[in-house]
Amino acid sequence: MRILIVDNHRILCEGLRWLIEREPDMEVVGEAADGRTAVRLVGQIRPDVVLMDVVMPELNGIEATRQIRREYPDVRVLALSMHVDKRYVIGMLEAGASGYLPKDSPFEEVARAVRAVAGGQVYLSPRVASLVVEEYARKPVAGPGDASPQALSPREREVLQLLAEGCTAREAGRRLHVSVKTIETHRRNILRKLELDTVADLVRYAIRNGLTPLED
Repeated sequence: MRILIVDNHRILCEGLRWLIEREPDMEVVGEAADGRTAVRLVGQIRPDVVLMDVVMPELNGIEATRQIRREYPDVRVLALSMHVDKRYVIGMLEAGASGYLPKDSPFEEVARAVRAVAGGQVYLSPRVASLVVEEYARKPVAGPGDASPQALSPREREVLQLLAEGCTAREAGRRLHVSVKTIETHRRNILRKLELDTVADLVRYAIRNGLTPLED
């Protein structure tokens, strides 16, 4: 199994690589420190499984997973995160992840989960599974400002994260290689689709839905 590790903590990547490469049926074929690099590398090296962190700057694991699953549907994504919180778990599963594990899981469970998702199965740790069942059992009716991030286009979600992280329209435009006018158009569309009024509302929305690491 060819595995891509995506995490912005270098020491964790090195530890995972060492453990994974001791498994006879697994090989680490690449590493990425952010979601945007991960999407690019998946297109280049086509791993079987992506071990994906969730909270990362610029492009979070949820949006990276959504892009990977849309562009490369045969690639499986397994979330490995320090956050066992419904915002991140539900966000990753709705984006197309095949599993979710806390980072404090023993490596034996990580290896078992990798093999499961590579074989087309879904793998959730017991803690995560109980949270998912509870969340879907009492999912409330959405109101104003409660629209799912999936109501936005992929580019709008990228713009939302950059604005929530404090980028000006000019800075966001430079990072995404578009004009300031384009960013401002995206911002208006985001506010309209999410039924929000101000950029401050956007920041709160991004934090509440796990789209930005500002709470870390």
